[in-house]
Amino acid sequence: MPMARLDCRVHAFIFLLLTSALWFAHEANAGLTGEMTVVGTGPEKTTLERLAREFERAHPGTAVDVKWNRNFRTAAMVKAGKANLAVTGVDDPDLTATTVAWDGIAVIVNFSNPVKEVTTGQLRDLFSGATRSWFALDERGSGAVEVIRRPDDQNITAGFEASLGIAGGMSKSSLESRADHKVLSRVSGRLGAIGYLSLGSALEAVKFGTPVRILLVNGVDAGEPTVRNGRYKLRRPVLFLTCKKSSPLVDAFTKFVLSPAGQRIMDEVYIPVHP
Repeated sequence: MPMARLDCRVHAFIFLLLTSALWFAHEANAGLTGEMTVVGTGPEKTTLERLAREFERAHPGTAVDVKWNRNFRTAAMVKAGKANLAVTGVDDPDLTATTVAWDGIAVIVNFSNPVKEVTTGQLRDLFSGATRSWFALDERGSGAVEVIRRPDDQNITAGFEASLGIAGGMSKSSLESRADHKVLSRVSGRLGAIGYLSLGSALEAVKFGTPVRILLVNGVDAGEPTVRNGRYKLRRPVLFLTCKKSSPLVDAFTKFVLSPAGQRIMDEVYIPVHP
């Protein structure tokens, strides 16, 4: 056999191997395709949009539609097939719940308030309206307690009330603030005010000099390690609710969010489940 013909056959064989390898690599990447819908009502929207874009970038041929509305009944939408995944803080027995992060809930008072530490029982009395004067907690305290609450449709409210055992029992005379920055503004400007917000927002506000104090609860400081291990009791899970039998695309998205790359994105606002 002439050497030139042998070389041609070798080259052709190598070319076939290379093109086959490229084809199989392409098929592996292209194997995950389709669209999915994520719904929610809480403050996680921006984070989920980032996660969706990063997932789509890693998996060409997929599309993650993030829909947010405070009036959504997210679990019901998944059950009815109107959504593939709900982001919430409350479990549902008919759906599979996966914790993808934790949201520590910081309780803040004005920096001039002498109270620095409370128990969960004292918080229960403060936010339910049973304790109306700061003097009841500290003899140096004075003035009326002004509760700043969050709307009932926010995940943080359900998590906070559940932590204190006062579901639906928040003081009716309290002022309502929907956004974290509104809570910070009201508490920093009112000596008798007390409110709650996501720990990440509270820590950032303290770092930049906002005149508020994060209270110790049951002697435990609010921080990433204590929230993750459960020593700090005021926390809520960031849950993904899916059908018991979900699709490969939904499973892949959940796996991505729990991966180091996804958890890094979560860590910008929330406390990742994996340190």
